[in-house]
Amino acid sequence: MSVVVSTLPLPAAERAEYWHEAVSNTFIPLDVSLHEREPSAASITSHCLGSLQISVVRAGPQSVVRSRRLIARDGEEWITLTMQHRGTAVLDQDGREVLLRPGEFALSDSGRPFRKKLPEDFCFTAFHLPRAALGVLPQDLRALTATVFTGDSGCAVPVASYLTGLARGAGTFDAYVGRRLAATAADLLAVLIHERRGRMNPQALGTAGALPATIKDYIVRNLADPGLSPEGIAAAHRVSVRYLHKLFQGEETTVSRWIRQQRLERCRRELSRPAAVPPTVASVAQRWGFVSPSHFSRVFRAAYGMSPREWQANAGAVDGRGGRTVPGP
Repeated sequence: MSVVVSTLPLPAAERAEYWHEAVSNTFIPLDVSLHEREPSAASITSHCLGSLQISVVRAGPQSVVRSRRLIARDGEEWITLTMQHRGTAVLDQDGREVLLRPGEFALSDSGRPFRKKLPEDFCFTAFHLPRAALGVLPQDLRALTATVFTGDSGCAVPVASYLTGLARGAGTFDAYVGRRLAATAADLLAVLIHERRGRMNPQALGTAGALPATIKDYIVRNLADPGLSPEGIAAAHRVSVRYLHKLFQGEETTVSRWIRQQRLERCRRELSRPAAVPPTVASVAQRWGFVSPSHFSRVFRAAYGMSPREWQANAGAVDGRGGRTVPGP
């Protein structure tokens, strides 16, 4: 099912404010500035495949900014791969500024400030997924934001081809197939990052420093298993449970807390998704590894300030212009 947000029915005077809200609700909170005296019509068409959101964005000249103020407000950790189709874009993050042309793609990370300028009418496809789904080292990802990938060399070739095909068929896949295809997309993107980082720093691959990312990748892939445990994770990676806990202590969390956080985030996104027949809270909780519905409700309320049912009801609330208001990005 596609979700379409458009400013076409609105008078030009109302488009800027509505578009700002639409962009922030679709992706992450952003400051949006339009560079037209009378804003032209703009639209976003989105599909969700598991935790991967695919959105086609068409609009006129504008700039978007992810500031430290917005990061401090929501703390969301998302990666967005933007594939340019029409027009150009200038992306600035982590001390780099690159020009993105049609046929090229680049990555941005919501956890750090960035700025994107789109000086002309444009169209791009954005692939938006949790940063944890990639299972890559933070320093590897930071080294590759605001870097142009051309889609004609190395691992960028299969990545571009796969993502293009995935976007074309996004509305035709059932929930199970969609989740599996989204997992493959995350795999390919992680391989691309490892390959590029291997060329830049060959010593970065195959070292013990990659173990935390490998373990997180394993956890993300097995979130649906209610039996996922520190003991099983440690055994799968041939390390002791004590050493596993030590790895997560370095990030000021625990293995169990990190697993719960990932499960809650996926439940939150699924409950936020508009659907003709919304899934039950119990089915969403079970799908992501929660055994007890009452326990799920308690930890969900503790994390997000409302019950899962309240969250789902707010997500389905229809705004005054026919769009959907979703709590959070």
